Amino acid sequence: MTDPLSEVIALLQPRAVFSKAISGAGGWGVRYSDFGQPSFCAVLEGRCRLAVAGQSPITLEAGDFVLLPATPGFTISGFEPVTPERIDPKVAPSAKGEVRHGRKGGPPDVRLLGGYFVFDSPDAALMVSLLPALLHVRGVERLATLVRLVRDETSEQRSGSDLVLTRLVELLLIETLRSTASEDTPPGLLRGLADARLAPAIRQMHRHLTRPWTVAQLAKSAALSRSAFFDRFTRTVGLRPMEYLLGWRMAVARGLLRDRELSITEVAERVGYSSASTFTTAFNRHVGQPPGRFARAS
Repeated sequence: MTDPLSEVIALLQPRAVFSKAISGAGGWGVRYSDFGQPSFCAVLEGRCRLAVAGQSPITLEAGDFVLLPATPGFTISGFEPVTPERIDPKVAPSAKGEVRHGRKGGPPDVRLLGGYFVFDSPDAALMVSLLPALLHVRGVERLATLVRLVRDETSEQRSGSDLVLTRLVELLLIETLRSTASEDTPPGLLRGLADARLAPAIRQMHRHLTRPWTVAQLAKSAALSRSAFFDRFTRTVGLRPMEYLLGWRMAVARGLLRDRELSITEVAERVGYSSASTFTTAFNRHVGQPPGRFARAS
């Protein structure tokens, strides 16, 4: 069966860029300005405090993993009152070795592995909009293992490191997303997949993209009335059913057009349009340019 999470991550095309070891002791705090790219943080030992813009502050403990799909401004600190040092991640130089905040001597109160990566897909904004702003995972051993591998790969700088890190980032994403999918998750794809009624409909949309879906048909796969399904999907996913389907079709179409292995007619058929002209009209309205021009520009 088609797995929507796997498809989303494949289309996002995550690529590892940078990771570093961080430690803090005594009174310390760092305030990072808005970054826009996805970033992550794993607590290797100790505890610290994380305050992300628009979210309630949380305490991070050893074994915790945090993913910020779009990384708004945030502050990470110890527990003593302090004025945080301001850092712009877009201009800060890459550090060599472990970065130490607060008291320089003695053992640290906390050790972290922090890093960021990029999504190569131009459709990243659509996908990220379907994810929570903050994903916090605690006590998942598989994630802890992956974090150790990222740390080792980053520090050893062996041949093939870029490829290995890219694959590890993909695995980190998958493990994080499926570990946080629940009915308590903010509206988005993860919450939709955690809904026993909506998940079959979402999988059907992904599995049979070419089918001329109607809300009534999707409601039937969810064993709900049309109105109940529409309201529940919109409230849970944050998009109306046909909006989600159109966005997903256009994301897949853009991926196919970038590959330039299929004609526009073939791309249209792959994403559920009966003719190239109908697809071109929809694509132009959604993307802002005809599919042929998009393919050439890509």
